[in-house]
Amino acid sequence: MREVIITDLTRFSTDENVCTAVIDVNTGECLRPMPYLKSKRCKELGIHPGAILKGDLVLKPGSQNPHIEDSSYSNLQFHGACTSDQFRRVLYNSLSESVSDGFGVDFAEGQKHIPHDQLANCSIITVKIEPNKFSIHEDQYKPGKIKATFTDSSGRRYSYLSITDRGFHDYAKRHQDDGRLNEVAQLIEGQEDLYLRIGLSRVFQVPDGRNGYWLQVNGIYTFPDFHDEIRTYE
Repeated sequence: MREVIITDLTRFSTDENVCTAVIDVNTGECLRPMPYLKSKRCKELGIHPGAILKGDLVLKPGSQNPHIEDSSYSNLQFHGACTSDQFRRVLYNSLSESVSDGFGVDFAEGQKHIPHDQLANCSIITVKIEPNKFSIHEDQYKPGKIKATFTDSSGRRYSYLSITDRGFHDYAKRHQDDGRLNEVAQLIEGQEDLYLRIGLSRVFQVPDGRNGYWLQVNGIYTFPDFHDEIRTYE
């Protein structure tokens, strides 16, 4: 039986399923419970970023690269929420120096995907970003959608990435609808540390023919302060 902490709770276009990722407290392994959990089950388990779960999780042999974290699961039980220090420590221990370093791919300027026939180290990483080098804004092509732009420690800039962090997206969207999206940005800029969980989508081909695994922002976590509306699931 493993003890794990939820690090990612990501949204789909519908609310029926959610994708979660966890880090094993003892081994530091990242696992993605598969098949996807239902939203209803997440509420029953009390799942949110920072939640402690115990259960049987086993990495699936032969998982298709780069989604090597895919795991079977059973007997999952909620064991409360970890402290802010515990959550920060789990994130810190999983850090990659940069996006390119974490995935093992040399991203070109403006590149947002890994081609479908290229191998990567994994499909989820953690990077630490200076708060003033992260911004959120409306999608220039899809009004109403919120995107993220950041510069990592290598100096590489990643622009207009999808935000799949469910709690953060919903919180930011409410503020956008009220014309107060700048308050969310101010909350982030005023923090000491900002950790991002960067994930790769399942393989997807866009209309211009590019086919691969697309970068997305799975988790946005600030310290020492963290807004309750973002941290909790509902």
